[in-house]
Amino acid sequence: MSGGAGTTAAPILEVRGLGKSYGSVIALDDISTSVGAGEVLCVLGDNGAGKSTLLKVLAGVHPHSTGELLLDGRAIRFTGPRQALDAGIATVYQDLAVVPLMPVWRNFFLGAELTAGVGPFARLRAREMRAITHEQLHRMGIDLRDVDQPIGTLSGGERQSVAIARAIYFGARVVILDEPTSALGVKQAGVVLRYVAHARDTGLGVVFVTHNPHHAYPVGDRFLVLNRGASLGEYDRTGISVDELTRLMAGGAELESLARELERD
Repeated sequence: MSGGAGTTAAPILEVRGLGKSYGSVIALDDISTSVGAGEVLCVLGDNGAGKSTLLKVLAGVHPHSTGELLLDGRAIRFTGPRQALDAGIATVYQDLAVVPLMPVWRNFFLGAELTAGVGPFARLRAREMRAITHEQLHRMGIDLRDVDQPIGTLSGGERQSVAIARAIYFGARVVILDEPTSALGVKQAGVVLRYVAHARDTGLGVVFVTHNPHHAYPVGDRFLVLNRGASLGEYDRTGISVDELTRLMAGGAELESLARELERD
């Protein structure tokens, strides 16, 4: 089931009839969707809907059980997160892997530090990494006073934005965002949404995983709604309103029935 005309962008990442089982437990069943360059696919659903499982398949954490996962139109089966990352699929998890007391620039290059020399004589190219970090954040519209400040002093929205900028710098083609606004207030959620839009406008494909339709709707091009591992439909932005999306996620008919049941005599 789909609403609207759909996207014209050639898919970078696509799933067709995807399924994932853990023994006898079916976590995902017959999921089909895609994301192309310069678009935002929002994956919505309540707790237990299958959002995290789909994310982990796309990120290479878990292999799929049935169906197809395609990268640039060719079937692929990721053997781990490193293979997905090498293919340009970067995942920014809700619990960001940062070292709070280390400077922003050290976290930006964490695990990918620039060095000069070899062996015991190797040294960090600190000045270069500071300059690159500042430049990349500035390109994203992130204006930090000092990239030497501990990343733990940044707001939640700013830390998410640094993670997005890092993914772009290290060559991501698709960025998967795991509930990036869930623990944030309205203002900080707005900060993240602006950077999601910026990433989209630079030509990245974005998979925005969230349970909040009001955060998804302003930036989403298409909306995949999951419930108990199954798809309730994929909708183009022109084919569904935020109120309809909210009602669909909330199980509208069931809630209306419950409301009538709970009414006073």
